[in-house]
Parts: sequence; C-alpha cells; structure tokens
Amino acid sequence: MGGTDTAIGLRTAHHDGSALYVPEQAPALGDLVPVFVRVPAASPVRRIFVRSTYDGEPRFSEAVVDRRDSRGDTWWRAEVPVRNPVTNYRFLLDEPDGSRWLTACGIADHDVADHTDFRLVAYDPPPAWARDAVIYQIFPDRFARSPQAAGRQPPDWAIPCDWARTPVIGRGPETPYQFYGGDLDGIAAHLDHLDRLGVNTVYLTPIFPARSNHRYDAATFDHVDPLLGGDAALARLSDAVHARGWRLIGDITTNHTGDGHEWFAAAATDVNSPERELYYFDPETGDYESWNGVKSLPKLDWGSRELRRRFLDGSDAVVRRWLLPPYRLDGWRVDVANMTGRRGADDYTHEVAALLRAAVTECRPDALLIAEHGHDYTRDLDADGWHGTMNYPGFTEPVRSWLVADGVSLPSFLGTPGGVRRLDGVAALATMRTFASLVSWRSYTHSWQLLGSHDSARIRSVVGDAARHEVAAGLLMTLPGIPMIFAGDELGLRGENGEASRTPMPWHAPKTWDTATFDRYRTLVALRRTEPALRHGGLRWAHVDADTLVFLRETATEALLVLARRAAAAPVRLAGLPAAENVYENVYGGAPALRPDATGAVVLPGDGPTFQVWRLSG
Repeated sequence: MGGTDTAIGLRTAHHDGSALYVPEQAPALGDLVPVFVRVPAASPVRRIFVRSTYDGEPRFSEAVVDRRDSRGDTWWRAEVPVRNPVTNYRFLLDEPDGSRWLTACGIADHDVADHTDFRLVAYDPPPAWARDAVIYQIFPDRFARSPQAAGRQPPDWAIPCDWARTPVIGRGPETPYQFYGGDLDGIAAHLDHLDRLGVNTVYLTPIFPARSNHRYDAATFDHVDPLLGGDAALARLSDAVHARGWRLIGDITTNHTGDGHEWFAAAATDVNSPERELYYFDPETGDYESWNGVKSLPKLDWGSRELRRRFLDGSDAVVRRWLLPPYRLDGWRVDVANMTGRRGADDYTHEVAALLRAAVTECRPDALLIAEHGHDYTRDLDADGWHGTMNYPGFTEPVRSWLVADGVSLPSFLGTPGGVRRLDGVAALATMRTFASLVSWRSYTHSWQLLGSHDSARIRSVVGDAARHEVAAGLLMTLPGIPMIFAGDELGLRGENGEASRTPMPWHAPKTWDTATFDRYRTLVALRRTEPALRHGGLRWAHVDADTLVFLRETATEALLVLARRAAAAPVRLAGLPAAENVYENVYGGAPALRPDATGAVVLPGDGPTFQVWRLSG
C-alpha cells in the first residue's frame, strides 16, 4: 500500500529530558551535566550551541559531535552547568539557511520566550518507585462492602442506598448524601481484582470522618471514619497492600476543612480560641471564607503559625502521622492544591508546598506528593514542592476532546462552557505538547495521567464505545507520566459527570462487566510494566493528522512505535525510524509486523479506531 510520507518529527533534531538525552537524571548544584541532541542524517544542521541561564544570565557554549549511530544519525554533546536549583537551557541549530531554536516546545525559526526551555532540576528527586507505578483510584463509599458494614448504623446526614439497586444521583441536593457503605475491609477483600488488572499502587480518596459520602469536608484529621472501619481497618488494608509489594496513597485537604471539623467548631464559637486564626473570619461580621463560596467548606489560612504546626510539626502532625506505622501511607494526593494558601493578597502556595514536601520526606524519604490542579499547573511545579500534578489540562482534556463521540455533550472537568470540546489530532497534540513544554521532564513524567476520575465524566461515556475507549487506554499506558485508572473504568462503567461517575462497583453482577475492555486494560498495563521504554524512555512524535497520532518511546536499547487512530484514515508512510532495516514486531493490537521497504520506510495500516504498538526486533 501507499500512503503519504509525513514523518516530519523523525527528520528534525530532537532532545528531551529522558536518560537517553540527559544521562544524569538527578543533578546536584555544581554538577556539569552532559546533554545530547540527536540529528538525523538528512538534517542540514552544521553546528549546535547550547544556551543555558547562569544566575539569570544566558550563556552559550558550542556542542561537539559525540558519535554517529548505525542509522547515520549524529549525536551532539554539550554540557550544562547546574548553577541554580532550576537551570533553563535550549539549543541553537546552525543551518545553511540560518539558525533555529530547539526548545521543549519543538523547533522554532523565531525567538521564543524562556518558559519553553528545557530544565534541569537540582531539588531532591521524586521517589524512584513512582515512575514504575500504575495507580488505581478508589472512592471508598462505592468500591466494596465488607460483612461488617451491614452492622454499622448510617449517620444522620446519610441517605442509605442499596448497592445493587439504587442508582447514583448525578445532580441535586441528595447527591453528596447518598450512602452505599463501602469500607476499607471491603477494599482489602477485592485486591485480587487489582492484582489481575496489574496495578501496583492504590490511591484512596479521603478516609476521615465527614458529613458527606466524598469526605472532602473532614470533621477531623485525627482518626479514620468508623464507617470505613476506623484506624484498625486502615492498618489492615495497608498491611494487605504492602504484602503484595504495592504502595498506598492517601488524600488530604490542605485548602479547607468541613464546617463540622473540631477546629472550626471551636473557632466559630469562641473568638479567642487558638483555632480562630486557622480560618479566614471577618472581624466585623463574623462571616468566613470558604471554598468557592460553599459554606460547608471553610477555608484554611496558611498564614497561621498554629495551622502550620498542626499540619507539619511532630510525629502527630496531620501529614506525618498517617505515613508512619501502623498505617504507612506512601504519600499524599493534595486536594485543591492550586488554591491552598491563595486568597486575595495572600499567596503562600509555593511556600506551603515546600513545607509539606519537607515534612513528608523527612518522615518518609520515599513518599510521593501529588497536587490536584485542574487547569494550568505549570507555575506551581519545578520548585521544592509537589513532585507532580494530576494532568487534567495536558492529558485528560485533549485526549477526551480528540476521542469524544459524535452527538455526546458532557461537562468539561475544567468547567469550560459548552462542555468537552472537540479537537482534531493536530490540536489535541498541540495542547499536550504545550503543557509538557512548560515544566521539566521530571515533573511531566512524575505527574499522574488520567482519563477521568471521581470528579469527571467517565471515559466510556465521553468516547461512547469500547473501540475508542481502547485507544484512550492505550495512550494512558504508553505516553510518559504515571497512569491512573479510576476504579470501574476497566469494566466499561459509565457516568455523565463527576458525581454520576462515582458508580458502585458491580461485584454482584459480573455479567454486566465489559470483560473485553478489562482484558485490554490488563494487557496494556502488563505491556507498560514489562517495557522499560514506556516507563523511562524518551518521546519522539512521528506523525499527526486529524484522526491519527504516532510516536516513538525509546531507550538506548529499545524502541517502541505507537499508532493511535480514532477513525480510519489514509495509511501513513514513515521514514527515518531507528534501525529501520530490521523488523518491527507487533506487541499490542494484532496488526502485522512492519517490514521496511527498499528506502527503509514502513507503512502503518489505515484502519480505525485502533491502537497498535510495535517493538523493534532485529
């Protein structure tokens, strides 16, 4: 078959932050770090200069040819001094027709601002285990009930629901009060399901007592909700998770508490109480600031020394005690991290992030700290704070907008009027690359990539069918970053908004499971966990059109070629592949092996929707 040769991304100079191009992945202040640029044989590049910032001032040095590989590509080497905690650098490519910049956003023939530069980060790195994690998110009220749950009296705020019969209400005043009674021992009893799926890290949404099913309105941080089984149940679940060699992540609200919290009760009833300074009270009216005006969620004031002490200081501090035995959480996902410490003229966000990270890592050096951030997170990373973010704007939204089914109108997680937008592949890729280019490779690859969560419509409801769902799951497992699966997505569960997506797991009705989707998830998770390039490799985009995305994940010893199509389109002819004289064997999707023609090019099939992965063999 023919096809259009559009492999522009494989014909231009390339650099990313992976070990293939930056061998020192955890630089320290004072280091001189080698960085490499790969220049294809057909490129007109004659010389390369690296420009780095040194105490805020740009400096240039010339790169040298390090080697030429078997394909004829030239690898240039330069050195970047790590003078500052975050060091920006970019490359100037000297060509016969002039010079061009190579930055994290790609190649430009005009001057571009420094915020698209590559970055070396000298702060202590994230825990080593995180890049190998596959996260499974559990909303405890809806995952599973243990036999003990039947003996617990529902609280006065709750609307008791039948697990098998009561539908989830997606909108309305009853939504936060529907109570299904899932608990932590119920989760422990179903870890075999997670094992079959292949995940290795469990993330729990909040587990502290509250007056809602979501528990983001904590009434205390001192103990686990008895409705979930209490402190002892968390210790049992932790033991069960860690016995499998997995990790367990908790969820903490640093921006607000519930209005039923013991701190707020004291603050609201006694203006002279030490708790009064923990919140924002108007001294004249007695009114208080709350999250987005929701009065049940009073906002915490991080200008308060007492608040900082309670969250950070000593083994009983909020963020420390649950990391220690017998609970042994392996880190926190921080709710509304983008708003934490921000209120009017107050902006303590970066300071608070650094304080939280220092407290967490002092307690557990291998703990992970992930920020929830629903929009542009790029100015809140690459400091001595969050290890990464939940990448809604740079992954979730563009993937959903590319794959959204015809006729579907669902709300956008970002609150954009008109709901989930419709993008072609070019616009979706531009969105992903824009966000990835504004943070370091380290922050990008340690952020959680997700197709949806308890706060968004489920991916199956967005894309409409199993075929496009497979494409979405394939991108989740093959692009850089830490993949997060929302419990039930692997069964094809549906939900049209964040509340309706909090679907009870249908353990009682296995015949309703989409077992084919589960098998695809399981195979994709296994592929990610067995292929080093998918966890630690670089990323080169090879082709994009309205219906097609093609990219390479590469290490020094492995190359994987990935094809994602939302619909059938013209076959794509790719030239310039690494070691293309050899064969690419299909390792996911069932397409034939790719065999190069006389020019070394291969033709990717045009059917779709489809998701295919090939591994170089030779």
